[in-house]
Amino acid sequence: MTTLVRSETPEHNNVDALRARVLELEVTLGERGSEVTRVRSELHAFKTTYREKVGSLHEQLEKLELAIAEAELGELAKVIESRTNDTNQAPATERPVPLPRFTSDAVRKLFRDVAKIIHPDLARDELARDRRHSLMIEANRAYALGDEEQLRQILQAWERSPAAVEGTDPAAVRLRLERRAAEIEAELELLAAEMEALTASSVWKLKAMVDDAAAKGKDLVRETVTRLRRDIMAATNRLDAMRPPP
Repeated sequence: MTTLVRSETPEHNNVDALRARVLELEVTLGERGSEVTRVRSELHAFKTTYREKVGSLHEQLEKLELAIAEAELGELAKVIESRTNDTNQAPATERPVPLPRFTSDAVRKLFRDVAKIIHPDLARDELARDRRHSLMIEANRAYALGDEEQLRQILQAWERSPAAVEGTDPAAVRLRLERRAAEIEAELELLAAEMEALTASSVWKLKAMVDDAAAKGKDLVRETVTRLRRDIMAATNRLDAMRPPP
């Protein structure tokens, strides 16, 4: 007995390969997104804790050092008077808040074209509805500002998106998959750029130093707090000695 094996066309194989590639990218996107979220959360938590424990002490010491410098120069009264005057005067370089641009007929027509194509009511599922809803918020904001260029960019971005491809034939499926793969790759690039910026920040480097010291049994934050309190006490005593007796 002969067993017949269905031969798959190159087109079918191409679609299957694309679908597998998109699934692989989706997994990678989820992992990278979670990693960026974790780093962002850790950075925020460290920054909050550091400010609570160290930030206020730094501010207190800076104020004391400023007061000492002013007392040494004998200009304390002048500085206070100058600051008061500066507070009461509006900055000369202050710019007025720009008003929304005039909404032209071209902008109105472009907004109608955008709304007609990406309106959330046209979505096939909740995921697509959320995407369309976000784009409509951007479009409404651009329309309110009369920003024709932004509306055009929203429309062009939609036309390049997977959701803009209609149909269930192999060519449409392949095009949707190709666009989705390109979309995910662009999102991965943005995540990589954000991760690089986060880990290159001075706060992250400080956190790395604190974590490294903690692994060796040292508490850099506590040591910093102790040093700052000692410096604050010395600065307070020095300032008190410079003031005239009551």
